[in-house]
Amino acid sequence: MQSNDTFEIMQRFNQAFQEHQPAILDDLIAEDCVMESIQPAPNGTRYEGREACLAFWHAIATDRVSYFELEDITAMGDNAVIRWRFNFGDGGSVRGVNLMRVRDGLIVEALGYAKSPGQAAPLPE
Repeated sequence: MQSNDTFEIMQRFNQAFQEHQPAILDDLIAEDCVMESIQPAPNGTRYEGREACLAFWHAIATDRVSYFELEDITAMGDNAVIRWRFNFGDGGSVRGVNLMRVRDGLIVEALGYAKSPGQAAPLPE
């Protein structure tokens, strides 16, 4: 698969969330898809299989209060990186990244990671 094919798949994937149209996802997800969400921290939750991944993503895509801001998509062969900001709808947000893998034109892996509040690294003296 060419990077531009992977890039197009990632654009369609993100379109589902930005336009709150979960049906866009139905033709993008492989039967053996594996997805890891960012919650609960630190390890997230693992979803296996098309139906489990679709159920999770459909719920996010139908939410009209919270929303994603797409920051960047980079595609390299069958792999892609999506940088995003998720807005909770109450003014709060979190930045994150998805590491995506495509096979035969379908998403087979989506690993989500996000910045979280924590202790600041000590500054060198």
